[in-house]
Amino acid sequence: MSTAAPDRARRMTAVLRDQETVTPLELFFDLVFVLALTQCTALMAAEPTWEGLAKGLLVLGVMWWSWVGYTWLTSVVDPEEGAVRLVMFAAMAAFLVASLCVPRAFEDSALVFGLAYGAVRGAHIALFLLASRDNPALRKSTLGLAVSTAISVGLVLVASATDGGLQGGLWALAIAVDTAGPYFFGVEGWTLVPRHFAERHGLIIIIALGESIVAIGVGVTGTVDLGIVAAAVLGTVVAAALWWLYFDVVALVSTKRLGETEEGRDRNEMARDSFSYLHFPMVAGIVLVALAMKKTIGDVEDPLKLVPTAALLGGTALYLLGHVCFRLRNIHTLSSHRLGLAIVLLAFIPLAYELKLPALGTVAILAASLVALIVSETHMYGEARARVRNELRHEHQPNGETT
Repeated sequence: MSTAAPDRARRMTAVLRDQETVTPLELFFDLVFVLALTQCTALMAAEPTWEGLAKGLLVLGVMWWSWVGYTWLTSVVDPEEGAVRLVMFAAMAAFLVASLCVPRAFEDSALVFGLAYGAVRGAHIALFLLASRDNPALRKSTLGLAVSTAISVGLVLVASATDGGLQGGLWALAIAVDTAGPYFFGVEGWTLVPRHFAERHGLIIIIALGESIVAIGVGVTGTVDLGIVAAAVLGTVVAAALWWLYFDVVALVSTKRLGETEEGRDRNEMARDSFSYLHFPMVAGIVLVALAMKKTIGDVEDPLKLVPTAALLGGTALYLLGHVCFRLRNIHTLSSHRLGLAIVLLAFIPLAYELKLPALGTVAILAASLVALIVSETHMYGEARARVRNELRHEHQPNGETT
């Protein structure tokens, strides 16, 4: 009897996290976000206009902040212990329903999307309340988050009864209220495990890059000829370059910086700004590139229309600008090379459209530009890069012990 009671209590509560590695359940949960990314790309591909682009990015913003909330949650509690596991499964089901509604989230599936979205956010708040039972500071922050969450969900539900510009405006306001919540209610009460938190965001970058690869495959509808092969190879070069720009040094340094920052307000603000906020333009940029690759692979010899051209070049620029701001926030220096290429790519959008460049040619120019950026940075910062990578790789032994 005495043994069974503690076990039963353990199952009915939330267990604080005591490990840095990402758990299998978290990876399982992220699979629903894969579908959300795919659906956002499908929404924009079905409506390749400025309005369609705006709709896709609004949906992505809502889904991103939902995913971010669970990343903070599972950096506080162990998702595989206590009642958390079951609630995570329920949240996955609601997230899946919301993802299925994405292509028609502004039409006849708007209400179902809003209700499913509300269930995802409600489960998140419920778990945080459970985890904060013996932590007054965390409970205070959770109650503040619950207010901004309720307003955001309410706005999305109200938007389901409208259409046009008003509907889009309500969605934008919902995202603004949601993301501004931590500023209004503070971040002092939150806790997180630095390596785990950074790794979750690194994995979501990989997931987004995987979507760009999937988009190439989905775009192939006929015979695989030489043009499609060339587009596939160039698309892989672009995806690999985007991967390199993040994981070669940036991910290693940012993880170290987060771990070294003083626990409490300073660390929480860095995590909020660097990861919750500034990873969104990176993911959004990759999704836009995926949209353009899907359009490119269909007709490699035809010129891209203006919106896909803007998605390809502007999406890459958005990704690079995310990196520029990320570096400024973490180490307070400006990445002039990445900023310069972002500006060049944005300026090239109207020129590429006016010149009627073949889609394959535009992708080739982008791939060459990214490779040139990597070569330039590697040459200029080669010694520093090697030293940083060597130091950070040897900080942790394979068994997890520091040197």
